[in-house]
Amino acid sequence: MPKTPAARKHDHFTGRIGMARADITPSVGIYSRNWGAAKHDAADSIHRSLALSALTLQSETEDSPLVLVDGDLGWWRPLDLFKRFQQRILDEFSLEPSRFIFALSHTHSAAPLMDAEPDLEGGELLKVWMDSVYEKTVSTIRKALESSFSGTLDWHVGQCNLAAIRDLPDPNGERFLCGFNPAREADNTLLVGRITDETKTTRAVLVNYACHPTTLAWENTAISPDYPGAMRATIEEASGATAFFLLGACGDLAPRHQYVGDARVPDQHGRQLGYAALATLNDMNAPGMNLEYIETVESGAPLAVWGYRPQQESTQLKAIDFEVELEIKDWPTADELDQQRLDCDDRALAERLRRKRDIRRSLGDGKTFAVSISAWKIGNAVFVGSCGEAYSVLQQELRSRFPEVTVICMNLTNGSIGYLPPAHLYNEDVYPVWQTPFAKGSLERMIDGMTEAIEQLLQPQNHPESPWTNQLGI
Repeated sequence: MPKTPAARKHDHFTGRIGMARADITPSVGIYSRNWGAAKHDAADSIHRSLALSALTLQSETEDSPLVLVDGDLGWWRPLDLFKRFQQRILDEFSLEPSRFIFALSHTHSAAPLMDAEPDLEGGELLKVWMDSVYEKTVSTIRKALESSFSGTLDWHVGQCNLAAIRDLPDPNGERFLCGFNPAREADNTLLVGRITDETKTTRAVLVNYACHPTTLAWENTAISPDYPGAMRATIEEASGATAFFLLGACGDLAPRHQYVGDARVPDQHGRQLGYAALATLNDMNAPGMNLEYIETVESGAPLAVWGYRPQQESTQLKAIDFEVELEIKDWPTADELDQQRLDCDDRALAERLRRKRDIRRSLGDGKTFAVSISAWKIGNAVFVGSCGEAYSVLQQELRSRFPEVTVICMNLTNGSIGYLPPAHLYNEDVYPVWQTPFAKGSLERMIDGMTEAIEQLLQPQNHPESPWTNQLGI
């Protein structure tokens, strides 16, 4: 007997949702050197404002919230600085660590997240700015909680061709260059989340996309969010809703045209992603509805009539602690790396050594390091992320392992520490391999760890959450 066609559904969550935004743009003159090839150290202008947005989710008003913060920020120097920042936020809101995600857009044109260094040009301004980032994070989370409403967050899959593979075999040597490789196809998956209120008005649009914000580079001397800034502006102008950016697993992905000083280029990229998100948004079912087969009407042809019917509400929120123990390469100590930096006359190489030293300090002198996984179940969708810069195979593999679930993958959540390239590249001279502190096989261990975390999230509601941290060893 023929079966009724499957309904068109969106994974969703219904409950209390809050959101708010703050401007975290630093002062002109602040230290902002993020490129080894840069000739400048301090920013001399503002391209677009930097945004910090907070999203809070609760099944009921009195429940402890899940708190997601999306910031136009690059990376933490070092990881310990984030740990201190995180603890202050957790104390302020009495949150468990698993219920807080601080996600970076990874713009390479903002002031770095680092302690003040007065010997650097503009370095004395870092403390005031870092203090303001913390204060605005607190006030924005509080405003989101206080302004929460009954709403629905649902998800739909689209695509955008902004991202390209950025591991290019050097035509003049045996190494890989970090730039557009036209011979390979990138993962162009775009996930769009739509938040609507009880009147079916769209209040926010969440964009989960994997592409390095490296359009502006060493020639740029302005503070900029890179392409996520224009993406937000494009979506907000067209929809009237607040736009969030959630960076996907983009270790090997970046725009084709990048490394420029012309601010019109990231604006073009942002519009491309924004329009793709708007197209996906307009391809969604009506809020809170499934599109279902209703009947056949005999006309000149037998017509299959489909219509909207209310979906069953999904109100579950779940957050778990999970860690993956990754093996560390045989690196020099932090003191040895710092001495190498001091002895170095090459400005670009000295910057590499500074960053490598900071990573080593965060890792300690052990042979392994426990990397935390952010793992949430929001209704019947799943969020997973880590502080690493995973290659896009991570999100492709996780989505293939859980084809019936919307899996939102994020890089650079709750800190930043290093790349996670696939094992086969460890035999090559490629930047992410020699940048990362993690040994061969670490990406594959992270994929397995996230798989186990997702499996725990998908356990039935009557299975109690574990009161201890889960850990996947090496």
